[in-house]
Amino acid sequence: MSALATSAIDLIMQSADSSPAVPRVLVVEDEPDIAALIAYQLTREGFRVETAGTGTAALQAVGREVPDLVVLDRMLPGITGDEVLQRLKDEPGTASIPVLVLTAKREQEDRIKGFELGADDYLTKPFSPRELVLRVQAILRRLKETGITSGGRILRAGPIRMDVAAHQVSLDDGELNLTPTEFRLLQALMERRGRTQSRKQLLEKAWDVEAGVSDRIQTRTVDMHVRRLRSKLGETGDWIETIRGFGYRLKVPEGT
Repeated sequence: MSALATSAIDLIMQSADSSPAVPRVLVVEDEPDIAALIAYQLTREGFRVETAGTGTAALQAVGREVPDLVVLDRMLPGITGDEVLQRLKDEPGTASIPVLVLTAKREQEDRIKGFELGADDYLTKPFSPRELVLRVQAILRRLKETGITSGGRILRAGPIRMDVAAHQVSLDDGELNLTPTEFRLLQALMERRGRTQSRKQLLEKAWDVEAGVSDRIQTRTVDMHVRRLRSKLGETGDWIETIRGFGYRLKVPEGT
């Protein structure tokens, strides 16, 4: 075992008894030294960290205790990272877990695929450990800000009710199970209901992605998540109108 792996294990053991309020990160990586490096950096920043070397072990870890965030390698033996991500997003109990995909696949199509599967962020190898830590912190900060700094606002659009502070959405009094990205996407549409927003605007709001992302990624990523959101909203999903060649708007029928 490498010195780095030993140091990482020591730090993880020292943090094992940390308060449950401390964010827990599951690192899924089949290369021991990389897993140890990530675990070491995250543990130093105060996170509770668990590692898994296979997709099967990752799903078992999630079953034992749902993490606050998953750092997921796409190229895993057996059950691939893509399969793990798909299973997490398909299950109501785990669909809202934010996932940072970490992979050696650098092509644009691979990035698109990761976002289509529901990834909240995407980092390619080789990577800066500091950048990874900052991205993890940014994802969790966005979730915290959604729940704490929004001032208890309630947004309504017909039968759709969004409690921004509680991070909850209901439709006809039934709670909807939205991913963090879907929640932010719907929030952006509800806050500017009736007003057209470009895919770039929605990408910046829901994914915190700044200008520079290709139009193709913007289109495919936003369009795919809008389709999923429409599906979850049932008949009211038709209220999300496509503005061809530009973006989307939420248009609530008059008298609703």
